[in-house]
Amino acid sequence: MADHPHEHEHSPSVKGSSVNGPSSQGHGHSHDHGPATPASRRLRAVIAAVLIPFAVAVVAGMVLMWPGRLPAHASTGLGFDQPTVSGRVTATKAAPCDAGAASTASATSATADACSLVSVAITSGKDSGRTVQLTLTPDQTAVYSAGEKVVLDYSPTAPAALQYTIGDADRSMPMAILAGIFALAVVLVGRLRGLAALVALGISFAVLSQFVLPAILKGEDPLRVAVVGGGAIMLMALYLCHGLSARTSVAVIGTMVSLALIGVLGEVFIGLTHLTGNTSDETALVHSLFTGIKLPGLLLAGVIIGSLGVLNDVTVTQASSVWELRAADPTMGARALYRSGIRIGRDHIASTVNTLVMAYAGAALPLMLLFTIANRGVWTVATSEIVAEEVVRTLVGSIGLIASVPLTTFLAALVASHNGRPATAAAAMASIPAQARTTAAAMATTAIATEAGTAGRHRHRR
Repeated sequence: MADHPHEHEHSPSVKGSSVNGPSSQGHGHSHDHGPATPASRRLRAVIAAVLIPFAVAVVAGMVLMWPGRLPAHASTGLGFDQPTVSGRVTATKAAPCDAGAASTASATSATADACSLVSVAITSGKDSGRTVQLTLTPDQTAVYSAGEKVVLDYSPTAPAALQYTIGDADRSMPMAILAGIFALAVVLVGRLRGLAALVALGISFAVLSQFVLPAILKGEDPLRVAVVGGGAIMLMALYLCHGLSARTSVAVIGTMVSLALIGVLGEVFIGLTHLTGNTSDETALVHSLFTGIKLPGLLLAGVIIGSLGVLNDVTVTQASSVWELRAADPTMGARALYRSGIRIGRDHIASTVNTLVMAYAGAALPLMLLFTIANRGVWTVATSEIVAEEVVRTLVGSIGLIASVPLTTFLAALVASHNGRPATAAAAMASIPAQARTTAAAMATTAIATEAGTAGRHRHRR
């Protein structure tokens, strides 16, 4: 690369080489820019000694903590714990806010023509075919039109006229179209690698929905579940997307160690900041239904799972960068590879940390607006639990992300430099065509003659 010439010139392997032929320690070497070359037997043994016990522990953990069937619970009729049916809007019209049986007490103080009377035909459930009329009050921002599909919340214990309310719009079709466009774009650009990424994404969702979430609901320690589930996702996703190679194994080890650091830091600072994890209605509802769940542990599990994706991105990029540097110049040693790779990693850190912070800020934008208009100091707001939870999550994840860069780069440089490394630069030159070597030698001779002439003129002037 153009910005690394000094490292190439100071590589120890160059100093003892000859341009005219192989040295006594050289050997023939050919190289292409395809997939990573297979690791030597010794390297494979070292990597296997680290990763096989980890993989065995992940599998054993999944077997021991596999949740099976979740215990049944009585429906509370609150929030997401409420039966739903499908419906279709048949007509809408303006109406006084006291019209319709579904009017709320808060709507009675509204102006006469501020509400909408919506007729909805139920299309699923025991009352399929029935039409209900619902009054939408001014504080309900959703606007519905005839023919639109909706999701109705069903409260069986309420009076007959109040059993059905519009819970949400039915977004099944546009969401499916968007998912299809995403999958098509991934396959068109990524081809087989993109298809493997989609399969890995499906596996990740399967692990989350079939193991992580049910195991936590059944009372298993959320931290252990997150570590085992995250380990399974990491192993399957990385090896499926990037192949079974030393390069991928380095990324896996870097991710594994960084996740362990995130887990330790998360547990320490969640305890030091006295975070309870009970900062939303959804969390409170889950805890009321399954009282055995440890909410601080649930928060820590969220930190680990949330950091996994961006860690995979960083570690794979760093490992690949080092391997590409090695491919571009087979004479680079471990030190030169590390120094070049860490420069790439610094740029990656700067952009990724900012991405993490902006992602959390965007998700919490309404909350930030609420605190902006509150009569509280900035520090008071920042240290309140609902904000401190996101701050701890962001900073702990970012520290693990930062640590993953030098760690993965060091491991990649160490492995890549000993992975079929040529003894001298002359060995790498052996694969260059004779004509190219002759041209290079002629250019070098011309450069030396020019420098000698320049030096002679300087001496003559003196």
